[in-house]
Amino acid sequence: MNLAFGVLYAWSIFAGKLQESLGWTKTESSIPYTISIIMFAVMMVPAGRLQDRIGPRWVATLGGVLIGTGCILAGSMNNLLGLSIAFGVLAGSGIGLGYASTTPPAVKWFSPKKKGLISGIVVGGFGLAPLYIVPLTKYLLSRWDVFTSFRILGFLFLLITLPLAQFIRNPKSDEMPEGTAAPGSKAEADHAASQLSYKDMFKTKEFYLLWFMFFAGATGGLMTIGNLKTLVTNLLGDGIGFQLVAFAAIANALGRPIAGVISERIGRGKAMAILYVLQAIALFTFNSYTTLLPIFAAACMIYFSYGAMASVFPSACADNYGTKNLGLNYGILFSAWGVGGIFGPILGGRIADATGSYHIAFVVSGMILLAAAVAGFIYKPRQRT
Repeated sequence: MNLAFGVLYAWSIFAGKLQESLGWTKTESSIPYTISIIMFAVMMVPAGRLQDRIGPRWVATLGGVLIGTGCILAGSMNNLLGLSIAFGVLAGSGIGLGYASTTPPAVKWFSPKKKGLISGIVVGGFGLAPLYIVPLTKYLLSRWDVFTSFRILGFLFLLITLPLAQFIRNPKSDEMPEGTAAPGSKAEADHAASQLSYKDMFKTKEFYLLWFMFFAGATGGLMTIGNLKTLVTNLLGDGIGFQLVAFAAIANALGRPIAGVISERIGRGKAMAILYVLQAIALFTFNSYTTLLPIFAAACMIYFSYGAMASVFPSACADNYGTKNLGLNYGILFSAWGVGGIFGPILGGRIADATGSYHIAFVVSGMILLAAAVAGFIYKPRQRT
């Protein structure tokens, strides 16, 4: 499911083609992508509540319908408003619904000690998506125009997501994993007391630290991901952008399970703090590179750190507030990703249009990441009473 929902990360390929074929500016070509990010984040909240209450199957099914339909309709829109509605609103909503219905049920199927690893493996599909979407999109664009390519992808996503959605469900009471508290035990009572609602979550300082850290990572990560092909073309010329996007996707996907496991050993906050410092260094130096190897290394560091968030933050949310309301609670925390997704790509596009370079935008994002690294070292999991 997440492999299909990861079409979002191939937008940089479409953005370059839209700039070339329709004469759009960098800012204009980032708008459907940004709206998609907004809808992704916004829909995580109602989708999380729905999957907590009725289970993930129907939520995932609706997500598949919307992303497929959105891409198909995008193939009939040759203007900014139409593409913003089709890809931005419809497909973005589908991504949010689908994404919200995969990680929470997956976490419930396994031991609480494996939250980071399981989250990382499941969302790794989202990060790996460019490995097939990039070459597939490149092939489609070599044979057809950008709009026909949108339609073909839309039908493909419907064929993939709708059947798979029917297999997603939460475990029944007799299927609960090892490490789950026995009925009637003190451990079960303690477990029940640790299951916080979103209202209680808002009363904790840990939520605001996690929210700011998530926002900072999304700002730099999504700015780079949405414009990577354009960035690499400007630095190295045509011909390498497609390959680098695909290879960087491996770093994105690897960051999810690896960071999930590491964060279980050294702590969620410290793991992200270290990665944020490294990501900030990569952003500060990105535009000074002129050869493939350092550009590749910097892009992979940014993608790895960005991918790490997808496993560390849902795990941290479960650590602090339990799994009963994880869908809704994580959906609310995920709003940080949405705000970063608005701020990052628009900031990058506007500065690049004005100055011809993303350097200043990268410096701003790097400074925010360093502040988030400080928050990461301060952060400690909520002490349950």
